[in-house]
Amino acid sequence: MDYLILLAFIVYFAVVLFIGFMFYKRSHSMEEYILGGRQMNPYVTALSAQASDMSSWLLMGLPGAVMLMGLGEAWIGIGLAAGSYISWLIVAKKLRKHSVVSGNALTMPEFFSNRFRDEKGYLRLIASVVILFFFVIYVASGFKGCGIVMQTVFPELSLSIAMGVGAVIIIVYTFLGGYKAVCWTDFLQGMLMVVAVVVVPLAVIMNLGGWENVSNAWDQVGVEEFTNLFWDGGSPLSAIAIISLLAWAFGYFGMPHIVVRYMSIRSPKEVKVARRVSLVWIVIALSAAILIGMVGRAYFQINDLPLDGYNSENIFIDLVSDVFVGSLWPFVAGLLFAAVMAAIMSTADSQLLVASSSITNDVLGKSKRFNISDAKLMWISRLVVVAVAVIAFVLAMVGSDNIMGLVSYAWAGFGAAFGPLMLLSLYWKRMNLQGAIASMITGFAVIILWESFMDFTGIYSLLPGFLLSLIVGIVVALLTAPPSEEIVEEFDAAQTYDE
Repeated sequence: MDYLILLAFIVYFAVVLFIGFMFYKRSHSMEEYILGGRQMNPYVTALSAQASDMSSWLLMGLPGAVMLMGLGEAWIGIGLAAGSYISWLIVAKKLRKHSVVSGNALTMPEFFSNRFRDEKGYLRLIASVVILFFFVIYVASGFKGCGIVMQTVFPELSLSIAMGVGAVIIIVYTFLGGYKAVCWTDFLQGMLMVVAVVVVPLAVIMNLGGWENVSNAWDQVGVEEFTNLFWDGGSPLSAIAIISLLAWAFGYFGMPHIVVRYMSIRSPKEVKVARRVSLVWIVIALSAAILIGMVGRAYFQINDLPLDGYNSENIFIDLVSDVFVGSLWPFVAGLLFAAVMAAIMSTADSQLLVASSSITNDVLGKSKRFNISDAKLMWISRLVVVAVAVIAFVLAMVGSDNIMGLVSYAWAGFGAAFGPLMLLSLYWKRMNLQGAIASMITGFAVIILWESFMDFTGIYSLLPGFLLSLIVGIVVALLTAPPSEEIVEEFDAAQTYDE
């Protein structure tokens, strides 16, 4: 074991735990614990949103896919960059205003419920089920990534112990500090991630003797059109395939752990700053992640390393091990390894908090059967964080899907169940409760069915799920009674709201 690498991990873990402890005594209400009191500055909001968005997919899933299949996999990154920007542009400011006007909603399910006067809580309940179902899968992918990283860096650890170490760290600072701790740790982790994702490919290119050597290696890869954006895995990409990859953009409109950032920013006027910061971050991060996959393939080609049986999702970790660990920079290598942990933890913490809030705030806190104080709800929320994490940990232990597969499934589920409804809630005055329920159930059901029975089509399930959810929501709303005058007046008030 290289103790300088271990020291880097200890420093990193100490910082995120310190942030959790720092905010422990600053969360005095549910609004502060799950939404930061709507006082987050635009820079923290932007970077924490992007860091919580990317997860281990940025440094493991995407580079691995590009390394195996070629530049054609970059269409996912293009779709994500476009989707992120459009979501900030058309959702963020309106949701920040409308969530305040609609009964000061603290979560996405509560916003939907307040927006349509769902007195019986059907929307909150359905949304909570969707959130728990897909977030357990999502968090499991994060724990699996933690295990891979920890075991690669410290081979003495078993996979279960390696996953457990990462899980415990995430649970502790989320448990203690709530939303502010999550946002500030994600802010720091976002900066670490973007530095790492840029430094590694540049260092590998230098190690291989420069860009010309890398470019020559691509010509000898053996996969036809490896560097062609319109080819994937040696075959030309069809229009359907490109559209499916771009369809990842739709996920942003309904991602609970991302849209909650829009609700927490301290002023709607600061959304523009956050949007610009977010765009710069995501373009740099995704471009560099794609470059890691491309350079990784060149590294294998030049060093005559076999690809058969190789897990390409480990390419970032293995490049750091080969280029940095054996050099004079083991501490730097440790920080780069920590960046992968940052990518994982910055997503898992946000998802655990949202999953917890969907139970405590949206189910228990709104139930007429219970009369629970804010202080008790905060502790229940903390206990739910632990419970969800334990379930996700067990799933990560027994599940066999790769990180890319797990993330793809959960991303589609949230995008289809919540994305169309979010747009209809913010932009269509005629939308009603019946249409909202139908839209959410349709999106959820289509993803489950498509992933189970229609995967052979090659069409990403988010595309049909999103479109059908949108269509069903509109049709059902038009076939049922229009919303009440009170709801319409509130919708109009949200359009002119100004803090």
